[in-house]
Amino acid sequence: MRIAIFADLHGKLLLPFKLVDLYQQETGEKVDLILQCGDLGAYPDLKALDKATLKHARYDRDELGFHEDFVQEKATIKAYLQQLDLHMICVRGNHEDHDYLDALEQKSGKASRFPIDVYQRVWICKTGHIQTFRKGDKRLSFVGIGRIGDRKGRTAKRFIQEYERKQLASLFQTNEHFDILLSHDKDDASQRGYGMPEIRHTLDQVIFHYHFYGHTGEPFQCQIDSNGITTSCKIKELEFSEDGTLPKGCMIILHQTKEEDWELTVVPPSLTGKLTKTHWKD
Repeated sequence: MRIAIFADLHGKLLLPFKLVDLYQQETGEKVDLILQCGDLGAYPDLKALDKATLKHARYDRDELGFHEDFVQEKATIKAYLQQLDLHMICVRGNHEDHDYLDALEQKSGKASRFPIDVYQRVWICKTGHIQTFRKGDKRLSFVGIGRIGDRKGRTAKRFIQEYERKQLASLFQTNEHFDILLSHDKDDASQRGYGMPEIRHTLDQVIFHYHFYGHTGEPFQCQIDSNGITTSCKIKELEFSEDGTLPKGCMIILHQTKEEDWELTVVPPSLTGKLTKTHWKD
């Protein structure tokens, strides 16, 4: 089983699919699933854009990619996604239409994740719910924590909500261990005064082999978490540099060679760089 991992799309929802397609063509290795660390830019209605997204959209139309390509069906995109036959499972970021996502989440009932696009290829996993993905005899187990943390007691929907905290608390009683913790924010151990305490608590209470997150703007890095068990990886945001290319560490491949045995590979810029800001949609 191979999993491709990305962070912070900000509207470029087609780009991970394009990169996986390129990776498969270049390497001959099949990818089975995409995981994504939030900030999709899931704004079906442009009236709901937050200030930051609206500001960036004025000079970068890619910020509106969800609205333009994933709300109303386009035959070419539908055919492309059907041919690729992949799903992308994500957590919420802070730059999303949370009213829209809340309505879909409530409608989904007891399901652990729910689709958010017209093609049903992009899914949001609910915070604290156990997720599984199977391919043949291989199995991936993971948990998502969406949105961001806050140290000021604010309750706006971009911040983790009380019902999500309660769901995480129930996870601590399971005594299970998982392959991946997927989040948008990082834990709150930073001296810079931000992060999510719920992530720190989860990593201290539950065993994960890997933790992947985005959001912070920091470079790609992997290191052993302070719990001494989890490999924690900051995935570089999927944003084009000034020269129009993608940065190192924006695409990760996790390969399961046998049960509970995973290998992590950083896809090199020599491959990701073949999709540039001006030509990635071609």
